[in-house]
Amino acid sequence: MAAVSVSAVAAAATDAKDGKRFPGVIQLPTGFQPEGIEIGRGTTFYTGSVANGAIFRGDLRTGAGSVLAPGASGRSATGIELSKGNRLVVAGAGTGNAYVFDARSGALLQTIPLATPPTFINDVVVTRGAAYFTDSSKPVFYKVPINSDGSLGAPQTIALSGDYVHVPNAFNLNGIDATANGKELVAVQTAGGKLYRIDPSTGAATLIALANNESVPNGDGILLDGKTLYVVQNQNNVIAVIALAQDLTSGTVKTRLTDPDFSVPTTIGSFGHFLYAVNARFGVANPASAAYQVVQVQKPAHMSRR
Repeated sequence: MAAVSVSAVAAAATDAKDGKRFPGVIQLPTGFQPEGIEIGRGTTFYTGSVANGAIFRGDLRTGAGSVLAPGASGRSATGIELSKGNRLVVAGAGTGNAYVFDARSGALLQTIPLATPPTFINDVVVTRGAAYFTDSSKPVFYKVPINSDGSLGAPQTIALSGDYVHVPNAFNLNGIDATANGKELVAVQTAGGKLYRIDPSTGAATLIALANNESVPNGDGILLDGKTLYVVQNQNNVIAVIALAQDLTSGTVKTRLTDPDFSVPTTIGSFGHFLYAVNARFGVANPASAAYQVVQVQKPAHMSRR
């Protein structure tokens, strides 16, 4: 597949951190069908295609970009994170695989089988020593050690326990993130809109109780920034902003962010005082010929730190 150059086509917004004007909407290649997003060095961002596993690399500052790794039959990409050695670690959705790409060249470095169907390897978080993947179809997650050279090792399947209740025939564990020290995981369960703090070694899950009986229905990608948790509610076209307790066992929904350009956003990245949400546009007619975007939205003023 040839590289596809694109440019931003919407109103620019001022980045409060460095005073530069960034595009408020970045158009992706027609028919790309994105799902995950990762913001890397400088103003570089990456997003993957759930349709064929292609990886797109763009620039938040200019909106320009191109396909870094072409798609392939039988491949898919959902969650995506940078790891040691400038490698992109990618969740492979229904393939049951994880993929590792060179973030410079786009070369596929590793294909790692995690699970057999029925499965949906949905999201990934990378800590100093391991990558953790959620499976929206099974009451487990997968831990894959990161070797000193940046390559991924042999995966381990860890069963969820404690407060976690698996919902049959539904989308379960989805977005995942980790505390700065990597000692705790936080994840959202799409079915029922529940949040959990998870021990990455044992799989023991503790329900994060939200004040006023709140929940985050259609919870998808999440972003943990200190004790602030952002949760994308995809079909609701909002991002819940939650203040967590110090021990991560409770929280309060402070506000929900939205934007007229949201069209079923799934995941988010953070840059300066802004979040960037990728429009997956699930349910759109003719997805192979539809338009897809990355949309910038400003964080609440008291939470605008990187």
